[in-house]
Amino acid sequence: MKITRITAAAAVAVLALSACGSGSDTSSGTGAKAKALERLEIIAPAAPGSGWDQAARAVQDSLRSANLAKAAEVKNVPGASGTVALAQVAPQKGKEGLWVASGLAMMSGVISNGTDVTLDDLTPLARLMGEYEVIVTPKDSPYKTVGDLFAAIKKNPKSVSIAGGSAGSADHIFIGLLARHYGVKPSDVNYVPYSGGGEATTAILGGKVQAGVSGLSEFSAQVKDGTMNGLLVSSAKPVEGAEFAQTAADVDSSLEFQNWRSMMAPSGVNDALKTQYTEALKKMHDSQGWKDTLKKNAWNDNFLTGDEFTAWLKVENTRVQGVLDELGLSKK
Repeated sequence: MKITRITAAAAVAVLALSACGSGSDTSSGTGAKAKALERLEIIAPAAPGSGWDQAARAVQDSLRSANLAKAAEVKNVPGASGTVALAQVAPQKGKEGLWVASGLAMMSGVISNGTDVTLDDLTPLARLMGEYEVIVTPKDSPYKTVGDLFAAIKKNPKSVSIAGGSAGSADHIFIGLLARHYGVKPSDVNYVPYSGGGEATTAILGGKVQAGVSGLSEFSAQVKDGTMNGLLVSSAKPVEGAEFAQTAADVDSSLEFQNWRSMMAPSGVNDALKTQYTEALKKMHDSQGWKDTLKKNAWNDNFLTGDEFTAWLKVENTRVQGVLDELGLSKK
């Protein structure tokens, strides 16, 4: 089942964030000190160790270090590509001091799970970052390239299992795109969803699966220390600090891919509070602590707020819907 380069390019282009650099709305522009948030609960819609968990805790730490929040705590609410957390937060209209990490996985989870609540039931605050996807195997794996891995899948799909995030997540989408590139029907891939990166890591290192897919930050430490082999990173160029056998450009430039994560509040938040939240995130984005966090985690700075972010979400949702329809993962 060979996909043409044009089709692959069209599918990936909608998620590659090729024009996803920092938006013009990246700082308050006033230089005024943002009022510190009194108390903040940040919902990480996945298990500890996941990309969402890392993002939520990075925001927590950066707000604290920049004196932008007097108290900030993270609560993990895993399940169903983030839609369990979405279903808990969405009904709390107008509630103060509550944020939820969101992103591509939640957007696709709404579509693939056919949920009643959507991102339209939240208040968009800021798109924070993008992250490359990676394919890894245990250190003693016979698969040395992603081509080797998919050749084995094509020969006997049941013989190779791949650990990743929830069904319909960015991980799942990326595996589907790779499968199509290598002439494998996406639904034939033995994809094993886990609710967090920690669980997936345990499955890979314990030999329960033959490979794994996730964001770069979740597996970079294991690739660096040699406990996992890095087969592929979905960037156009090699990434600093971790060695991978191939980049997306080495396989096909159309496979360049980024996951994105954001921060949102419940709907019904008044304009004054929304402005306070947005100003705090802008100040956080400008802080040295946040810049250091981006570098440490190899996250791409794709910060965007305000009306630009809201408008971008609508376009992205339409495009993600189209990709999931093509991959047979859509229930909406």
